Amino acid sequence: MSKRILMVLTSHDRLGDTGEPTGFWLEELAAPYYACLDAGAEVTLASPKGGKPPLDPKSDAEESQTDATRRFKQDQQAQQALADTHRLSEVNADDFDAIFYPGGHGPLWDLVDNADSIRLIEAFWAQQKPVAAVCHAPIVLIHARDTEGEPIIRGREVTGFTNEEEEAVGLTGVVPRLVENALKEGGAHYSKADVFTPYTRRDGLLITGQNPPSSEPVAKVLLEALGQ
Repeated sequence: MSKRILMVLTSHDRLGDTGEPTGFWLEELAAPYYACLDAGAEVTLASPKGGKPPLDPKSDAEESQTDATRRFKQDQQAQQALADTHRLSEVNADDFDAIFYPGGHGPLWDLVDNADSIRLIEAFWAQQKPVAAVCHAPIVLIHARDTEGEPIIRGREVTGFTNEEEEAVGLTGVVPRLVENALKEGGAHYSKADVFTPYTRRDGLLITGQNPPSSEPVAKVLLEALGQ
């Protein structure tokens, strides 16, 4: 039977007080989406509010396009799935084999403290199913706890968008929290590669990637964890 992967996107569309739009990062959805589909897995999309999640327009710019993003934009089935994501509160971990969080700046605002998201991560973890996140999204893990009440990231190898990368995109003063700092403060063993270099960490069933170029590598590690 094919593996079922739940991908969770942000519903948050405002970049702090800047008045600028934000959302999820297209490549971080598209590359893992096809890595999973092409490996024979089924992918279901969800978001806190359900319906169509906001796309960060910067990720839709010409210089941000990849083979995967172009394929995604021309794929009617993918566009339909994106237009009608499931509401997070109605999703059950029992129905899936793994959970994956694409990044973008949106998750910094609406997925860190989201009770439904934390409930799902904890349920996947308790059921010993892989939990994966890339770029800004590893910050969604900081409040999730294991069955003993310990933070799941504590003492574990993780990565995520670096302070230098946030500085490079000019948003250090805009974001509510820096991903690197939040993961370190949560007790994780945080490590990183050079800015915008693909880098992934796997610690058991916890899988994280540093930045947009890490999104497909993270999906491949996730598939390995699922034995695909």
